[in-house]
Amino acid sequence: MQKTFTRFLAAAAFLAVAGSAHAASVTDQFQARITILNECVINSVTDLDFGTTGLLNAAVDATATINLRCTENAPYDIGLDGGGTGDTSARQMSDGSGNTVDYQMYQDAARTVAWGNVVGTDTKSASGTGVDETHTIYGRVPAQATPPAGTYTDTVLVTVTY
Repeated sequence: MQKTFTRFLAAAAFLAVAGSAHAASVTDQFQARITILNECVINSVTDLDFGTTGLLNAAVDATATINLRCTENAPYDIGLDGGGTGDTSARQMSDGSGNTVDYQMYQDAARTVAWGNVVGTDTKSASGTGVDETHTIYGRVPAQATPPAGTYTDTVLVTVTY
């Protein structure tokens, strides 16, 4: 029995040495990578609602907002088209029966910088922050001859160029 036990110990020692002799490892490395491109998304745009009024014998002001997100440091321009007239200097809301109400949109609260859609001329320029940003549209219906009672609308396209 002593011989059997000794052989068992010798075999176990051999296996332990043989197992560790075959244990080896190698290493390498890799990089995690992403390429970020400039991008902008429009999250929401609120309506420019001038409310309810009677005679248009004084200016009626209102605001709307554009909420967007652009890549940090990405330069971009926000343009507003001319709506139904196609002319950013002669915007009009219509009742669908040929009656119209003139209005304009501006980049500033003083309503002195008209907002158009020609990049570098009358669009609003900014640089992305990587988080949501809100831009205010300042609208004005100037005093004018009052058309027939009704609801007047126009659809304006917002374009962000980046």
